[in-house]
Amino acid sequence: MADIDNKDQAEVDPADMEDVEDVEEEETGEDENSKARQLTVQMMQNPQILAALQERLDGLNGSPSGYMESLPKVVKRRVNALKNLQVKCAHIEAKFYEEVHALERKYAALYQPLFDKRSDIVKAAYEPTDEECEWKADEEEELTDEMKDKAKLDEEKKDEEKEDPKGIPEFWLTVFKNVDLLSDMLQEHDEPILKHLQDIKVKFSDPGQPMSFTLEFHFEPNDFFTNTVLSKTYKMRSEPDENDPFSFDGPEIMSCTGCTIDWTKGKNVTLKTIKKKQKHKGRGTVRTVTKTVPNDSFFNFFTPPEVPENGELDEDSEAVLAADFEIGHFIRERIVPRAVLYFTGEAIEDDDDDYDEEGEEADDEEGEEEADEENDPDYDPKKDAAPPAECKQQ
Repeated sequence: MADIDNKDQAEVDPADMEDVEDVEEEETGEDENSKARQLTVQMMQNPQILAALQERLDGLNGSPSGYMESLPKVVKRRVNALKNLQVKCAHIEAKFYEEVHALERKYAALYQPLFDKRSDIVKAAYEPTDEECEWKADEEEELTDEMKDKAKLDEEKKDEEKEDPKGIPEFWLTVFKNVDLLSDMLQEHDEPILKHLQDIKVKFSDPGQPMSFTLEFHFEPNDFFTNTVLSKTYKMRSEPDENDPFSFDGPEIMSCTGCTIDWTKGKNVTLKTIKKKQKHKGRGTVRTVTKTVPNDSFFNFFTPPEVPENGELDEDSEAVLAADFEIGHFIRERIVPRAVLYFTGEAIEDDDDDYDEEGEEADDEEGEEEADEENDPDYDPKKDAAPPAECKQQ
């Protein structure tokens, strides 16, 4: 048997032996990889290891890679030269935005006659001609002349049955309601006041003056306050910070100032009166105390937090100002130039187009989660029932 074995071994091709050895090595490598994967899974299931890993990753977040430190001194010098060039770029960019502001001022003067005419139509100071009112909507393109005449007669009949309104009633209130950013600020007690809002204008700072813009809210005479105009001014800066020039990303709003609203007695919707009962500790008598406290209202927009001279604010004030700046910019850049499209809802549809795909994906995910819950034998829908919404503060 030994001879036979030796003979068999002698007949084996050395190349075949190499293949056998390679296969054995690969099998051994696969075993090691499998063991490594199992070990990794076990480690990832250990909460202590995960916590330590997360802490390590948090420490690395935003930290330099070490590449810069490894560069030769002569290369670091050149990088510093590039950073100095970048600072000069930031200052040039600041001048660019100053010229953009001047250009905005120039074109604002060209837009204003059109905005003034818009205001006159809204408040019934001007009745547009038939030619000015002619508008060919997309759905009317394929209508026959007969269908158009019939539609026109129907509209005229409806108009005869209704009282003839003046201008465009509740134009700006409707705009506010159609825009989420603004409707979130509205309270029910604000709406009767905003029905008297006739126009919103944007005024830019004069040439040579510090960069700023003012929002003017023009109201018709009303029973709520004696002001005809409520204003709010945003002061901006377009220059890099000396301590952090690389953070410059265009003009930033430094502060804003509102105005004093001369409320008619008993009509101030930014305040409310509450009554509290107090019990005397010694005598046990009860008295009712009346207090005036702040109230949620859109008109708080005209009394923003004051920015101290040192520019330091607490977190709450910073959050309020950040939201306020966003609203001010939105009114200036979108609402005033495109008011009629927000009134009709067309601008809102355009804004929503960017989110359709993401929204559909979110809906799909929610649908999958709901299906999984329904298939779960232990799922109890009563446990997931949402608590009743809190009443909005009036």
